[in-house]
Amino acid sequence: MAELTILHNPRCSKSRAALDAAGDDARVVQYLKEPLDEAQLLDLLSKLTDEPAALVRRDRFFTELGLREEDIRSAEQVATLLAEHPRLMERPVLIRGDAAIIGRPTDRIAAFLEQ
Repeated sequence: MAELTILHNPRCSKSRAALDAAGDDARVVQYLKEPLDEAQLLDLLSKLTDEPAALVRRDRFFTELGLREEDIRSAEQVATLLAEHPRLMERPVLIRGDAAIIGRPTDRIAAFLEQ
C-alpha cells in the first residue's frame, strides 16, 4: 500500500483528528512551514475527487484579499493562489498514491483510510 501523507496544520482540530485516525503510519507535512509550489499543488489537485475550488478556504483572509469565486474556478488559478497564500488551503488533506481527499467533513477521513 502506498504511503499516506497528511497536509497538516497543528492549530486545526480537524487536522489533528486526521493525525489521530492515521496513527504513526502517516508522513506529516506542515504545509505552512513547507509550502507546496504550483507544480505540487497542480499534482495534488489532479488527485482530488473534489473540484479545485474546494481546496480554498473562504475565510476572512480570502475576503481581505478581495477574492471572488471566479478567481478560483480552475486548477491553475487555485494552484497559483495557494502557492502565494498557503494559509488559504483547506485542511487536512490526505494523500495516498494517486488519490487525495480533503478531510472535511471528518467522516471522509475514516472512509479514505479504509481504502
